[in-house]
Amino acid sequence: MEISRLGFLEIYKTDDSIMGVIMVTDTETKPIEFRVTSPIKPTSFQKILYGNVLEEHISVELVALPLLNAINEELDLILVNDANFLGINSKQETRAVRIFSGSKAATNNLSQLQLKPSNGRPDPVLLETSKEMEDELPGIIEALTPLSLRRDLIEPFDRLKLACEQVHNKRTKE
Repeated sequence: MEISRLGFLEIYKTDDSIMGVIMVTDTETKPIEFRVTSPIKPTSFQKILYGNVLEEHISVELVALPLLNAINEELDLILVNDANFLGINSKQETRAVRIFSGSKAATNNLSQLQLKPSNGRPDPVLLETSKEMEDELPGIIEALTPLSLRRDLIEPFDRLKLACEQVHNKRTKE
C-alpha cells in the first residue's frame, strides 16, 4: 500500500450541535482540501429512537459519507480518532483506521496494533480497526511508518478542532 493522500476525519461537538470535518493532506500533513458539514442538531425524538446507536449513525451517515462524497481528492487512507467512524469501512472503499495515543485497550470487536515510532509522543501511538479488517492492519502500519518518522499523525486532529471552533464561532456571530 502506498500513501500519498490522507484524510483526517473528525467530529466537533458544541453544546447543541455536532459538526463533521475532513482535511485531506499530503504525506507531510499539509492541507490540500478542507470540508465541514452544517451543524447537525439531533432532536430529542431522534435521541430516543436511535438510543445508543445515534452517535455512530451521525458519524457514518450524516458526517463521513457526505464529506467523503464532497471531496475532490482521491484518498489512500482515512485516519479517525473516534471508533464510531469505523462503520464507513463497510460503506465505501477507502480504508479507515482509528489512530490514537495511549495505552487504551481495544474497543469492542476491534483489532489494535502499535505504530512505531511514535514521533516523540510519550505514550504509544496505536491503530485499531474492526475485526473484519484486521488482516489489513499490518500493511497499513508498514505504509504509515515512514510518514510517522517525519510527522506526528495525531496532531492534525488538533488543527481540525481549532478550525471547527473558528467555523462555529463565525456562524454564531452571523
